[in-house]
Amino acid sequence: MMMQRMVMDVGIAAPPRGVQCRIALAPGSGITGHMRLKIGIAGAGIGGLAAGALLAADGHDVTVYDQFDAPRPVGSGLVIQPVGLEVLDAIGAGQTARAKGRRITRMLGHESDTKARVLDVWYDREGDGVTYGLGIHRAALFDAVLQSALQAGATLMSSHEARSFDAGHIHFTNQATSPRFELIIDASGAGSDLSAITAKPLPYGAIWGTVPWPDTELPADNLSQSYRRADRMMGVLPCGILPGSDTPQAAIFWSMPRDGHPDWLATPLEAWKHEATTLWPAFAPFLETIKAHDQMTMARYAHGTLRKPYADKIAIIGDSAHKASPQLGQGANMALLDAMALAQALKYEANVNVALHHYASARRWHVRLYQAMSWAFTPQYQSDSTWLPKLRDHALFPLSQIGPTPRILTKLVCGNLIPPLGSLMPR
Repeated sequence: MMMQRMVMDVGIAAPPRGVQCRIALAPGSGITGHMRLKIGIAGAGIGGLAAGALLAADGHDVTVYDQFDAPRPVGSGLVIQPVGLEVLDAIGAGQTARAKGRRITRMLGHESDTKARVLDVWYDREGDGVTYGLGIHRAALFDAVLQSALQAGATLMSSHEARSFDAGHIHFTNQATSPRFELIIDASGAGSDLSAITAKPLPYGAIWGTVPWPDTELPADNLSQSYRRADRMMGVLPCGILPGSDTPQAAIFWSMPRDGHPDWLATPLEAWKHEATTLWPAFAPFLETIKAHDQMTMARYAHGTLRKPYADKIAIIGDSAHKASPQLGQGANMALLDAMALAQALKYEANVNVALHHYASARRWHVRLYQAMSWAFTPQYQSDSTWLPKLRDHALFPLSQIGPTPRILTKLVCGNLIPPLGSLMPR
């Protein structure tokens, strides 16, 4: 009923039967109250650029600030889920992203000692090719979203690291101050100095790297993982091609305690490779091009959610508003959905602060659900627990293959277990 009301009142196309969820506005939806605003966005990551593209396309005067001398992505490969692909299509970046990325049809993981499956989620069990994740390198995704933002009319300002804001101005570390904006958006990510979010560091992180896709037995349309209990996790994600290249790539990862990186750096690289390939022989071809420790980058994670992701003429989106582990593969998708919800709220409501309330309301339950699921799932795959992996392998995985559970897990991974934009109607 809530989705039907959203379709009728906000003009969002109704989702077809199955797992897809359409979130873009239908042409001629009749939303009123739209006004032209001068908007400043702190952070040229995926969420900030998507917000810039959407808002500039709606006629707003948008300036995106980034701390780097030249805009660039940070990180390796990631998965854009179907709900995220909907947003990329809405900003005109979907076709480019698909051309650079790789379709992911299945998430498959096994226990390294027993070789038994302990994770098996299909995007599309019917095989119609409609529903899939997109493995893509952040550089390729960034390039696609950046071009969409610039083509929509957003202005990009580099070498501006945001430190604070007040009275409609953003203040930067180089002592500069922005012009006065009618709306400021904090999209500066997990390390935001603007957000008041408090987050609990997670005990495990991971090292990540990008390597050429080798001659391998692993399917090129699977996210493949191997686990030893929960204290060892390694994975391979097909992530398409990099800008300016036609060589297929893979993102590889190896989990470790958040304070374990110095010890790993002090360990001979061949000793690590021997341990990894002993646990998972199929991992060996992906490690052949790793010749130095600095080809792998440490990532640490935290978990936390802002109860109120907005203030007076301030919107907070993406990792600045909610942090979680990447276990469910939702990080970039959540930022894209935040950007879409904010743009739609500003279309619907002329009063900026009322629109911000609608933005937060639209995203509230979707964010809470996925934060809760991430909190519940992560320790089963990344922790020092001995009983959680046993629960995962002997109870939860068998249950996941019975009855309606596979479809529920598919919708969870796709990002639409519940409507991602909630309802944008006034409350």
